[in-house]
Amino acid sequence: MKEDLVYRLALSKVPQIGYVHAKLLVQNFPTARAIFEAKISDLERIEGIGTVRAGHIHRFRDFDNCNREIEFLEKYHIRALFLTDEEYPRRLLHCYDPPTILFYKGTADLNAPKMIGIVGTRSNTEYGKSFTDKLVKDLASLQVTVVSGLAFGIDAIAHKTALKQSLMTVGALGHGLGTIYPAEHASLAKEMIRQGGLVTEFFHETKPDKHNFPSRNRLVAGMC
Repeated sequence: MKEDLVYRLALSKVPQIGYVHAKLLVQNFPTARAIFEAKISDLERIEGIGTVRAGHIHRFRDFDNCNREIEFLEKYHIRALFLTDEEYPRRLLHCYDPPTILFYKGTADLNAPKMIGIVGTRSNTEYGKSFTDKLVKDLASLQVTVVSGLAFGIDAIAHKTALKQSLMTVGALGHGLGTIYPAEHASLAKEMIRQGGLVTEFFHETKPDKHNFPSRNRLVAGMC
């Protein structure tokens, strides 16, 4: 399993192999390792892959980076959920571009029957705070899992109220699990790991760069 995990991680690192291409490859081969061991002619024949992308897969050698990621995952007891894994959020598979692999630490079921995304401005008004608080409290009897982005403002309010109401709450991150952003939410994140979780598609060293957050947002929407 660990050996195939190296190839699963590698699939997300091959140049010009995006989420859509990875999904195509997974549908055509029994394991991630089989993709990298395939003849280049077999890769080329897959519609949407072609000669250039097949060449990138065939020449890929950066497995050391993937092994370092596995060491981090093992050290901090983080799960790597691949497209074909039973624990992978199945609602995300309805997206055109589901993440090839997700990194998850927590106790929540990412396939819980009732999951709701609550997101909003970082600079909330007092009305926004009270409305979000009431919304989550009103949903508590339904035992929903609250998903948000761990950001300042409405996101944090949704997470904190969910915790107070004994609801599972999951934070989708726009960076790797090697850091928490914003840093002020480190304690909140720890609570969420015990009563919910943190999920990201980014390797642990990935910083919270601005362009990562639209990608993060589709996780919040797609899991719910």
